[in-house]
Amino acid sequence: MAAAPESPPPPGEEDGRRRKRHGMLKLYYGLQVNAESGNKGPAATTDPCDINGAHFKPEVYLQRLMQEKSLNELMDKERDMVRQIRSLDSDMQTLVYENYNKFISATDTIRKMKNDFKKMEDEMDRLATNMESITEFSARISGTLQDRRQQITKLSGVHMLLKKLQFLFELPARLKKCIEMQAYGQAVRYYTKARTVLDQYQHMPSFHGIREDCSVIVAELCVKLREQFKNKESDAHQLAECVDLLLQLKEPADELCDEFLLHARHKVDEDLEMLRLQLQMLEAGQVPSPGDPGDGDKPHPMDVLEFTDTGCNVFLSDMCLVIASYKDLFINRPGTGVQEQAHLEKVANQKLEVFVNSLMGQYFSYVEQRVQLEKESSDNTLLVRALDRFHRRLQAVEKLLPETESTSSATHIVAKMAHDRVIHYSEALRRHFADCLTDVRQSLAASRSLSKQEGSNLGDLLQTTATSILDQLKTVLSDLRAFIESDITFAMQPYFREPFCVQDVREGLVVGFLKHMFTTCSEFCEGSGDKSSAPPPLILLLSRLCLDYDMTTISYLISLTDEQFLVEDKSAVTPLSELCNLAKDTAQKLLDHYVKVQGLTISQMLRKSVETRDWLNTIEPRNVRAVMKRVVEDVTAIDSQVGLLYEEGLRKAHSSDSSKRTFPYSSSRQNQRSQWSSYAPSSNMDTSLMSNIQKLFSERIEIFSAVDFSKVSVLTGIIKISLKTFLECVRLRTFARFGLQQIQVDCHYLQMYLWRFVSDENLVHTLLDEIVGSAIHRCLDPVTMEPSVIEVICDRG
Repeated sequence: MAAAPESPPPPGEEDGRRRKRHGMLKLYYGLQVNAESGNKGPAATTDPCDINGAHFKPEVYLQRLMQEKSLNELMDKERDMVRQIRSLDSDMQTLVYENYNKFISATDTIRKMKNDFKKMEDEMDRLATNMESITEFSARISGTLQDRRQQITKLSGVHMLLKKLQFLFELPARLKKCIEMQAYGQAVRYYTKARTVLDQYQHMPSFHGIREDCSVIVAELCVKLREQFKNKESDAHQLAECVDLLLQLKEPADELCDEFLLHARHKVDEDLEMLRLQLQMLEAGQVPSPGDPGDGDKPHPMDVLEFTDTGCNVFLSDMCLVIASYKDLFINRPGTGVQEQAHLEKVANQKLEVFVNSLMGQYFSYVEQRVQLEKESSDNTLLVRALDRFHRRLQAVEKLLPETESTSSATHIVAKMAHDRVIHYSEALRRHFADCLTDVRQSLAASRSLSKQEGSNLGDLLQTTATSILDQLKTVLSDLRAFIESDITFAMQPYFREPFCVQDVREGLVVGFLKHMFTTCSEFCEGSGDKSSAPPPLILLLSRLCLDYDMTTISYLISLTDEQFLVEDKSAVTPLSELCNLAKDTAQKLLDHYVKVQGLTISQMLRKSVETRDWLNTIEPRNVRAVMKRVVEDVTAIDSQVGLLYEEGLRKAHSSDSSKRTFPYSSSRQNQRSQWSSYAPSSNMDTSLMSNIQKLFSERIEIFSAVDFSKVSVLTGIIKISLKTFLECVRLRTFARFGLQQIQVDCHYLQMYLWRFVSDENLVHTLLDEIVGSAIHRCLDPVTMEPSVIEVICDRG
């Protein structure tokens, strides 16, 4: 009977449902909706003047606007509402346009769903009719066979028992037939299927005879399986099948494990023997050539990538196959007892670990020997690709047998090889630096022989040397980046990347080379071995090179290394300030040594010129001695040489008549001497005491002080050493009148030219003053030459 139609809900209830649905839609689309929109809420939520509210009433809203707004405000409100309406219309049209295809598709989908549902209803009706028919027929059959069911079940059981007995009686014949056909697996399945029944009823004569016949046949089957198992021509699948069948026949698992591993070892030993022969060929001096297929069956030398591929594709593939087969046969066997399985797994794992470790150790030894032959190779590409494949393939062995820790051994080989490559590159950098020094020496020697001016091309030599060293370092870093490329498996491992990037590359290569370079430069100041004969321009060039490294190059190199090799942890690395300080100290040491060498060279000339001359029998001076001209020439050459590498530097303001000074100290000292002589009888004062008192009030001159990195400071240090030597030599000699006058002429000539090279011209004046003063003290007849005569002689000279 059809249900009576429901009466329509009251109008108030229908409005409440509509508002509720409207509120749920607003909630779904994220609009603000009152939680109690379906009920009677407070007055604030039912404002009839809220144009966006659900209870908006246009008449009330319009009446309120007309009461509260002026005409202008109403017109503005009208325009605002018209604008909003147009905006909403535009948005609605845009929404319709954007979703037009969706609407059409939805319409088609709904139409199709109606047709599908109509077909489905017809099919469901037919299914219900069929189910009713099936139920009716099933009930009829159950009622008809209810009395015969037990009899049928009993007859079925007897039939099954007879079939089993027939199978048992035919079992010996079946086993023989399977052995003749070499269907060993089928024979084992037949026997294992009946073994439990034969063991259970072996006390019965009929079953006992069948069991004895089967035992003899199975023993014969075991013999044949072992013969096939020991056959060297058997492949891995045949071996696995033999072991599986023997284990099903209750053969001892320990013996089978040993026999399986012994048979597998013959094949793996052949792979290792091939690798060993390759090592012998390479150690004998045979060089692998790319693309050489060899002479027929005769093996050819392999490069490192081919060697690694052969080891991975042959040896490691066989090892993985042996391990996987062994574990499937002896460890992961299904259907065995818990205790039996646990014992078998323990014994089998121990035997497998010993087997794998011995072979893998031998393989690692061969690989390590082969990659060591590439330690001094000029190309990293093949080596890194070979190491990557070696490390990648060993991860498969690690997954099959984690107890072997093959990955750690491979990482050790890779890390050791990477370390050896860094050492090789470090030694190459040191040789390159030594070659650069040799090239600089040869260039200086060639320049001296051609232009007779040593160090005339120092600027170009410095640029060439610095560029060559920097380019070589950048090339080495670029080559070593092959070890940490993103597609290299071991590159991203922290146990390789951090030691390689920080300890090997940054500290071992870059920092180690910089320290070696500064140490080598410092050895030029020690005065031992070949470095004692280093030309002064070389020392000057190295000082400027070290100073440039302090100012810019070290910072650039360290930043480049840290950026390329992703060095983030700076706690265990050499600080940048330490390297810069070492470079600056080396530059200072070299520059001080250059000043000392050049100062001693000029001092040697001055010393010989004073010691080899007879100052008591000297004729009246008519010109400047040649040695003084040579001193001025050498100082001028040094000034040009230093100016090629160092800036001018700061100097005190020069007086306008510096070059025209004619030693007023000459007449003043002579007047002082005559005054001291006339004053001596009354005061009994020694002239040397007066001289020492005068020195107390003069500024102290530090002869061997450190120089600054400027041309003026370097020349000042050289001139101080030279004039101090000149002064000490004068103090050891005794002069006649003309000898004193010759010293006056020489000093005035030096003063005319040397003042322009020093930072403070008063330093030159003071030292020359002391030289002439010492000559006056050491003179037997201290009569000085007139200043005008000195000027004429020096101008003419």
